[in-house]
Amino acid sequence: MTPDASPPPDVAGEFPAPPYGVDSLADVLPAAARALGVAHFADPGTSTLDLPAADRVCVLLVDGMGDEALAGRSGHAPTMRRWRADGRHRRITAGFPTTTATSMGLLGTGLPPGGHGLVGYEVLDPDRDALLNELAWDPAVDPRRWQPHTTVFQHAVAAGVEVVRVAPPHFNGSGLTEAALRGGRFSGTPDRLDARVDAAVTAVRSSRRSLTYVYWGALDKTGHADGVGSWQWGEELGRVDAAVGELSRRLPRGTLLLVTADHGMVDVPLTGRTDLAAEPELRAGVRHAGGEPRVLQLYCEPGAAQQVAATWRARLGHSAHVVLRAGAIEQGWFGPVEARVADRIGDVLVVMRELTAVVDSARMRPEALRLLGQHGALTDAERHVPLFSVLL
Repeated sequence: MTPDASPPPDVAGEFPAPPYGVDSLADVLPAAARALGVAHFADPGTSTLDLPAADRVCVLLVDGMGDEALAGRSGHAPTMRRWRADGRHRRITAGFPTTTATSMGLLGTGLPPGGHGLVGYEVLDPDRDALLNELAWDPAVDPRRWQPHTTVFQHAVAAGVEVVRVAPPHFNGSGLTEAALRGGRFSGTPDRLDARVDAAVTAVRSSRRSLTYVYWGALDKTGHADGVGSWQWGEELGRVDAAVGELSRRLPRGTLLLVTADHGMVDVPLTGRTDLAAEPELRAGVRHAGGEPRVLQLYCEPGAAQQVAATWRARLGHSAHVVLRAGAIEQGWFGPVEARVADRIGDVLVVMRELTAVVDSARMRPEALRLLGQHGALTDAERHVPLFSVLL
């Protein structure tokens, strides 16, 4: 990354704010609950996502299945390719940052990040002045206090809907699950697609009025390790598509099947990375460096934010967009931000515009430093995800 003589100004407007309430990931489960007749979601508000009424809804979330990558590798996904051609597809938008924890908050609560409070991969816990990894979590942080809003699943259960969440066993009771996806019954299944499909079919059939959520994470892992342009990613996408087809054949007639994702991904070459451990100038004035390689959240020493932002702009130039917290909030990147959430957001946000990243060999494991696929920023490949809606 080379400096640029005219770095971008301190405004967030270069990247449009995610359209929360208009074809966004935050609209998917509320629309599903509305299709089931859950009274709390009877008024769609500003949402443009309208789904047909159904007594049973099954939602499959495929981690890391960006819409651009899916369209580009459609030869590996004949079922979803056919649904795209048939008009049963729409492109929706993840929130900011485009990372799993934030997206699970959107999906589970129907709120933007500034409301649910899961504002990144690693973010500041102001009470402890320490970073919280919102995937791994920390037992010192109560997930129900961190995210106190009622989830869509809880609203559905209160309305008499049978809610079942199908995911790996270790997700049950995890911090992220309790914060974003609590409510209903948990069905832990092995990391095999056939087991996940079997459990989903059983869950949907368990009640005449049900909402079943299914998670699959192997495509994301493959993208990180091998890249979204790899043959390995294409093969895993083929397995996902086969499972989608199996679900569509085995679920009861009248079930509404939704297939979506939490974020997309881009391949970042090793030559496009800056190592924070070797950049003392970039570390100056930074108390904690949170976020992730494609979107850093810098928590600064008192009074240092302006200088930190200027230093990072000068060093990274046009490869990254650097903005102060107030600018990002003003432009709506996080949606309306509750007072309890504001201090979790970095004083300075560094968002990659090119195929670049900032890593930290002093903190990151060697295998994490080698990951090819990355996400978190606001490029189209990272923020656009598919939504397939099929009434069986």
